[in-house]
Amino acid sequence: MVFKPQRTPAVPNRRWPTMLKIKTPKTHRAKREIEKRAPKLVENGKKTLILHGTKTSDVLNTVLTQIYHLKRDNAVKYTKKNENIRPFESGGETSLEFFSLKTDCSLFVFGSHSKKRPNNLVLGRMFDHHIYDLVEVGVENFRPIESFEYDKKLTPRIGSKPFFAFVGEGFESVEELKHLKEVLLDLFRGEVVENFNLAGIDRVFVCTALSSSTVFLTHCALRLKRSGTAIPRMGLIEVGPSMDLVVRRHRLPNDSLKKVAMKTTSEQPKKKIKNVSSDVLQGKIGKIYIPDQKVGGITLSSDIKGLKRERHEAKKRKVGIENEAKKRKTASD
Repeated sequence: MVFKPQRTPAVPNRRWPTMLKIKTPKTHRAKREIEKRAPKLVENGKKTLILHGTKTSDVLNTVLTQIYHLKRDNAVKYTKKNENIRPFESGGETSLEFFSLKTDCSLFVFGSHSKKRPNNLVLGRMFDHHIYDLVEVGVENFRPIESFEYDKKLTPRIGSKPFFAFVGEGFESVEELKHLKEVLLDLFRGEVVENFNLAGIDRVFVCTALSSSTVFLTHCALRLKRSGTAIPRMGLIEVGPSMDLVVRRHRLPNDSLKKVAMKTTSEQPKKKIKNVSSDVLQGKIGKIYIPDQKVGGITLSSDIKGLKRERHEAKKRKVGIENEAKKRKTASD
């Protein structure tokens, strides 16, 4: 007689506990991507994420498209509508932080349109893929690139470093405009460099403070003209886009987060010197590798300077001895 074990009846909708898996990169390409996202002493250029809200207007769609055009070398643009993103509300930033982590973007531009806030842009920065600060502006008097007439040879090159000109006392005295200035600098300046060629600078962003809450932003091409001196004369040609930015809301980072985000190190990575080590007692120790001189195979000739000097000295001694012998002989006679 054979006994069969009874099967446990299936329990519907039962969730068994599962262990969380930590996935490690298995390919060299995945390892390189993770190393790119790791913290660095010298940061690379910041990428910008461009998103649409639940509802957008034609003007706002054009603004987002042209911002992406200005940052096409270092930006990611999503065209689908996002209903769950509300940066200024608690819990409304979850999807935004997820997209930031997915695309590795530390800057974002979020566009939305409503009756209360028409043509609304939210500019923000991320730290560790969490919202660091926010500036909300309204777009007015927008002029796209296509509405400007100029010589197409003067069109700025994609990826070139721009100049920034902030005109007005408001950027130094008004808190909202000071904050907007910092965000605009991070948004358009690209990668930070120490040296650059003046001939490669072909664009300028001009920001003019019209009032305590309104800033006129325009994009100009830079043309170098003859001035009769070594320093050329600069001419600005408006190439667009241009718009008025009206500051509506802004949120500064708290002090503790700002302290962590601004933390830097004064220790620069030391370049490794080959064959040099240090010891507590002996100090700096170096190894010198001398190749085999092969002295046994060197042929010696009579034209060597050392041998010539020896023969010259031996000849002088011989002449001196002969002279002394002649003197003695004459003295004896």
